[in-house]
Amino acid sequence: MNTRTFGRTGWQVSEIGFGAWGIGGGQWGGADEAESMRTLHAALDAGINFFDTADVYGDGLSERLIARLRRERTEPFYVATKAGRRLPSQTVAGYSRENLTAFVDRSLQNLAVERLDLLQLHCPPTDVYYRPEVFGILDDLVAAGKIRFYGVSVEKVEEALKAIEYPRVQSVQIIFNAFRLRPSELFFEQAKRRNVAVIARVPLASGLLSGRFTRLTEFPADDHRAFNREGAMFDRGETFSGVDYDTGLEAVERLKALVPPGATLAQFALRWILSFEAVSCVIPGARRPEQVRANARAADLPPLDAHTLAAVQEIYDAAIRPLVHQRW
Repeated sequence: MNTRTFGRTGWQVSEIGFGAWGIGGGQWGGADEAESMRTLHAALDAGINFFDTADVYGDGLSERLIARLRRERTEPFYVATKAGRRLPSQTVAGYSRENLTAFVDRSLQNLAVERLDLLQLHCPPTDVYYRPEVFGILDDLVAAGKIRFYGVSVEKVEEALKAIEYPRVQSVQIIFNAFRLRPSELFFEQAKRRNVAVIARVPLASGLLSGRFTRLTEFPADDHRAFNREGAMFDRGETFSGVDYDTGLEAVERLKALVPPGATLAQFALRWILSFEAVSCVIPGARRPEQVRANARAADLPPLDAHTLAAVQEIYDAAIRPLVHQRW
């Protein structure tokens, strides 16, 4: 497994990380805890040392499973968690000292640690990024020894650009994949200039870029891919990257022609993301050991050539750009 420097933190993180939303079970149609633990162990076995979770994934279950992994293994690894989505409604006032401290204390308990490696604001309202006092609270939590570093998880490029104006923001997590190219424009340039780590999330567009889905695929009623396509519960961009499902399937068929022999479309999609130097880590989810092992093998693929990169851009420009580019 190759590693990349994680911004200004001094960390060397596996370029393929582990997105732990799915193992929490909530909004992915449930999860089996024993299988989730086997999957986490397989991630470490594959050389993955960066795990991304949140306090709301399975109402803390995802964090607790990662704490169990730490008890069962001796290898060091980094854990990034998130706070803010436990609020009953997303308002700027909710990002108060009292609430943020309570969220951090709960994650400390779930993860069974004295200090969080990395805390990320969990896609707060845009106006939060224009409130320096919120970031001052995070500075105080660092000073208090409750968190080591902090960053943000964003929906929009605008939010990412505003966040990195704060000098102690160490990382930005943002949706970036072959169906969401806008971050690779101005934001990546500015993140590199400020030496801010970039975590690419939703790298497979909620599984669309795995190439396994068809128009006949059915998702469980409690799976966000069934109920959130129009943003019924949270930002629609989190589900299939905001791309219309049928349009995405058509674009996937074009992308399949670009996949090198011996690779899957999912591995190709991850390797494409790693073509961007600004990306510190990409965090595909996995719910079974074979999935995480397949994800890790994407790092072993040779770099994609200029012709292939241009072809992905062409598919995006023709089919996807009009749907998503101006929105996020």
